[in-house]
Amino acid sequence: MTTAIVSRWARRYVLASVLFLIAWQVGTVAEIPRHAEVVLGVYGFVLHMVFGKAYSLVPTYFDRQLAFARAPAVQFPFTVAGTAGLVGTSLEVGPPWLGSAGASLWSLGVGVFLGTLLWTVRGNLTGRETATGETNAERQPIDRVANGFVPVALGYLAVGTYETLAVYTALPVLFDGTLPRVTHLLAAGTAGVLIFALGFRLLPRFFVASLPWTLVVVVLPAGALGPAVLAAHLGIGPRFRLGALVEAIAVTGFALGVALLFVRSERRRVGFTAVLAGAASGVGGVALGLWFALEQQSPELVLAHLRLNGLGFLGLTIVGLAYQFYPPAVGALPGASDRTALVSIASLAGGLVVQLIGLAGHRPLLTTVGHLVTLGGALLYAYVIVAVFAAR
Repeated sequence: MTTAIVSRWARRYVLASVLFLIAWQVGTVAEIPRHAEVVLGVYGFVLHMVFGKAYSLVPTYFDRQLAFARAPAVQFPFTVAGTAGLVGTSLEVGPPWLGSAGASLWSLGVGVFLGTLLWTVRGNLTGRETATGETNAERQPIDRVANGFVPVALGYLAVGTYETLAVYTALPVLFDGTLPRVTHLLAAGTAGVLIFALGFRLLPRFFVASLPWTLVVVVLPAGALGPAVLAAHLGIGPRFRLGALVEAIAVTGFALGVALLFVRSERRRVGFTAVLAGAASGVGGVALGLWFALEQQSPELVLAHLRLNGLGFLGLTIVGLAYQFYPPAVGALPGASDRTALVSIASLAGGLVVQLIGLAGHRPLLTTVGHLVTLGGALLYAYVIVAVFAAR
């Protein structure tokens, strides 16, 4: 019964994530403020997918059963409404208290999420118990190391959520309350570290291939350290450059791992293309981050950095994993297929490239074309996911 309830609510989180992605892409066409983009992209699209799948994956990977089966249902209205409130205040619509209300609701929802997962794994916080079967015994060392970094990602979520609440209320801020610091805590810290940790467990099984042990033990510590250094020293001196370098090592190492799995695997699933494109986007995103650490920033390059990491690295990786969890070929609606899924991936990735060319060349029309193409990709992705859920 617990598994059925969690699976049902996981699909609702996925749908919420999809709707936030569409809203984000509509917003880029309408040229909404960057703050609103971050809320829709990170708090809405990325983290709601993280919530939905973490309720299923984390207990399983820690050899536990979710302690409170109704927790996803309790959390859902809080984080969805909280995100909506934060979007509204970033667009400067609604009453003056909307920001504090949104941050409070978001924090309550995250509290349910963190409390449930931590209580679930309380006797196995290091993740030594992995539930890895005998047929995958050779994967157990990597599984244990990967499990150990899941609490790090949850810690980033706790700190990023507190900082979000502090920005909109009377609570003291941990840093200076600026959006980029909070974004690095939640996007690079929470979502990024979870992609590294859970990805090193999921992807070798999906690809039916193996990863070098040395790659895992380099990427995970670097991925855990980089966001903290970036958040604490963003834009300031040698420590900022160190943080950018450490994060670049993590993302580049992960991308190398994905590429190795892709080359070594005899399988060719449509989702693998998106994961590979996401990894490549991540390399581009951290390369821009290193450029910021060494040279002057510009609004166009900052936006390109946001899009490469948010829509590229995190977004395309999420889309690829979603297509693996929910195979497009089983969709019950007309036209839902692997081919449609591939078109959605090509539209998201291709539109992103067009956006980047437009931003770099100061060509607003070209940037708008890229926005429209990625919006089309988001709509196709939504259609495929809804088709799969309709079949179930």
